[in-house]
Amino acid sequence: MANSDLAPLVETLHQARVLCIGDVMLDNYVYGSVDRVSPEAPIPVLQVEREVSRLGGAGNVLANLHALGAQAAFISVVGNDRAGRQVSHLIGELEGSEAHMLVERGRVTTVKTRYVAETQQLLRADRESVTALGKELRDELLQLVNQSLSDYPVVIVSDYAKGALSDGVAGAAIAAARNAGARVIVDPKSTDYSRYAGASVLKPNRRELAIATGSSVATEAEVVAAARGLIDAHEFGAVLVSLGRDGMMLVEAEGEPRRMLAAAREVYDVSGAGDTVIATLATALGAGADLGDAARLANLAAGIVVGKVGTAVVYREELSQALAGIEGALDDKAPARPAALDQIARWRRNGLKVGFTNGCFDLLHPGHVSLLAEARKACDRLVVGLNSDGSVARLKGPTRPVQSEAARAAVLASLASVDLVMVFDEDTPLDLIGLIRPDVLVKGADYRRDQVVGGDLVESWGGKVVLASILPGHSTTATIAKLAR
Repeated sequence: MANSDLAPLVETLHQARVLCIGDVMLDNYVYGSVDRVSPEAPIPVLQVEREVSRLGGAGNVLANLHALGAQAAFISVVGNDRAGRQVSHLIGELEGSEAHMLVERGRVTTVKTRYVAETQQLLRADRESVTALGKELRDELLQLVNQSLSDYPVVIVSDYAKGALSDGVAGAAIAAARNAGARVIVDPKSTDYSRYAGASVLKPNRRELAIATGSSVATEAEVVAAARGLIDAHEFGAVLVSLGRDGMMLVEAEGEPRRMLAAAREVYDVSGAGDTVIATLATALGAGADLGDAARLANLAAGIVVGKVGTAVVYREELSQALAGIEGALDDKAPARPAALDQIARWRRNGLKVGFTNGCFDLLHPGHVSLLAEARKACDRLVVGLNSDGSVARLKGPTRPVQSEAARAAVLASLASVDLVMVFDEDTPLDLIGLIRPDVLVKGADYRRDQVVGGDLVESWGGKVVLASILPGHSTTATIAKLAR
């Protein structure tokens, strides 16, 4: 069945209310370049250029829920350490999410640090605790779960086997949720699936299914047989198996199994793809979808996220674009701001130099085209900041703009020299420049260096300002005046 009928579902995802409990982590990425081997040992020397921290584990599930527009609550445990405080800070930046971060003294917050040269991962270093919670903290966590169930009819149990859900916590939380009438989706890492007994949906990947059942799962028939064995043994409502490049298989307690083909165009990184799947599945169920449609939407989300590098999320707008069949939907040039910033971060992780220029671009003329082409030559990817309709009216007068911001963005996005368009509502792009942190800031040579908004800011982090030559004889204002005559 085609996925086009899922479009109305995507529009209702913001109505979902989802509670996520599990093991939160901090994913650190250290990026740089390698151009020599250490004289101390036969190992590459990474010249560090930048470091990025992201939510990992159950934290990435929460980030995906937030990106999809769900109303989310989160319960997890961190240590009383720097990483724990950083995790709490990152969660606090997800506006609208209700977070309960329990702190256990002596516990080491799980940190995974990846060292990356260009796009090649050289090394991963982990710090973590995998011990079960103390009784007092365990009771407090379960009390928070019980208090939240009246407001959140869908519960995600994101078990990364780091201790937060050990020693009966997962089972107690699932039982409490089922007693409250909530649906429970489990992403398992423990090989003992009895701890998840009674869950509505279990979501292992093929390898996890093989290990947990001790069965061969090389064929579709073997996958279905193993899943049915789990359903019978532990009273699961359904098992959704991620099959990588082969898509997904949904096996329910009643009815025929359903196979969904992979939706990925290109696979760059499968890190965190399971988090995206379980978040999308839960959000769709919370929005009122049946399990089959929720699984199809989750499969589509998986196809989007594996086209991104590193731990990533899928935005509701990306699902809408993919369902609409928009050409190039997965790398659309004018997405919503969160998706645009996510795209810029991926370019940086790939070692690409990001450039920025801005303007009203009301009636695109050869002067604009020339400027944008020259700006693109100064960088690897060019972001164009576009004044909103309100901003143009304040700058140019009440008769402007001639074209709406949507029309102007569409025209700019059609140019090969433009990689991304971001609309801003302020009179200047200073705030947007601070968010993007471009490596190159480009303006026309009709400006002096001291007149370039954000120039000092860009140079403060090691970027440069480029004044591009101007093609004479072209002006939007003059063109409008000529049309009026």
